[in-house]
Amino acid sequence: MRYYRHLYVGESLRKKKIRIILRLEAGKIPFELRLLVLPGTKNNQLEIIDPNLFRQKNYPRRDYFVVGIAKGYDEALEILEEIAKNVYNETRGADIRSYILNKEQEG
Repeated sequence: MRYYRHLYVGESLRKKKIRIILRLEAGKIPFELRLLVLPGTKNNQLEIIDPNLFRQKNYPRRDYFVVGIAKGYDEALEILEEIAKNVYNETRGADIRSYILNKEQEG
């Protein structure tokens, strides 16, 4: 997994950000965790996934680009709303995918 340079983290996880990332990398996934990732297709903006799916043998493996980490689906939706507002305020558009990829390249 790769992580967005300006990673969005839910309010309940802000103090635990580094520990959560280390646990994800080690495969020790907290039960209620949700990840906001850029999808494999260019038609979609973001996906909210449950990383516990990675434990399944037949789950398709790919290199995920994690944009946000949340505790639970509701907090993931709050982060998604925050991202959409940031994108709109800076670009007056709704292309979240391009915005994130451009910000990542800028540094």
